[in-house]
Amino acid sequence: MKIGIIIETKEFEKAWNAFRFAVTAKKQEHEVKIFLMGEAVECDGLIHPRFNVDEQLKLFVKIGGEIQACGTCLTSRNLDATETCPISTMVDCVNLVTWADKVVTF
Repeated sequence: MKIGIIIETKEFEKAWNAFRFAVTAKKQEHEVKIFLMGEAVECDGLIHPRFNVDEQLKLFVKIGGEIQACGTCLTSRNLDATETCPISTMVDCVNLVTWADKVVTF
């Protein structure tokens, strides 16, 4: 199955669970793509003692997951794209939604 995941939060536990979901789906051999928007573009490097978002994000990429980050959301926060979170557009978000069999939002 093709699973699209849209993450809009950097709240530690919610973002951590979103990436855990993505990792689990990928390990079950689903095709998984993530689009980060709003404050979720700040997830790269986000670490909490109990909810290490960055660790799950990096694991998702390591096992072949694809992440895109909203360019407008990055720019509004004076952030640059990273290797794990390349800059993307709303067109990319729409394309993710139309590509996916199912879309999950966090």
